[in-house]
Amino acid sequence: MGLFKNLFKGAQVDLEKSKRNAEKMRILFDQKVQNGKDFQLIFGYTEDVSRFNYGFVHGSKTKIGNLIVGWREDTNTIAVVPTVPDLSECGDAVYYCREEILKAYRNKYPTDAFVIYLDKRNYIAINAYEWLNDESLYVYVSQEAELEAFTNFFMNEFVKK
Repeated sequence: MGLFKNLFKGAQVDLEKSKRNAEKMRILFDQKVQNGKDFQLIFGYTEDVSRFNYGFVHGSKTKIGNLIVGWREDTNTIAVVPTVPDLSECGDAVYYCREEILKAYRNKYPTDAFVIYLDKRNYIAINAYEWLNDESLYVYVSQEAELEAFTNFFMNEFVKK
């Protein structure tokens, strides 16, 4: 019975690998963000979809950008650090302070994303899930509780009611 029980569950989270990657995320984030230890973290990603139309050939190409997303409740700040799936490097942090943004909302379609507009033209859409199993495109980390905490923070502090 035990053999068949696990057979139909599908892919399972490797908790040790997830913990190692969460620790790497923390190290990278703390290197790029002043007082980084004061931020809670999740993994997120953003998508850039470009469409093309060459007569009879139509399609699109999607580029994935991996993000370490930190938030700090006492200052209503989100800091985003771009990274790569294996967490071998990262870019500089970009900050989103509640009082400096035009609008923010949670988009449910076509993907579940947290959208922040700095002005009428510039925005970031942060997609975040509990766990994604494709290590070639995404950081391998399980984050159920962290995602719930970020969602509550974002909806309560960033989305105007």
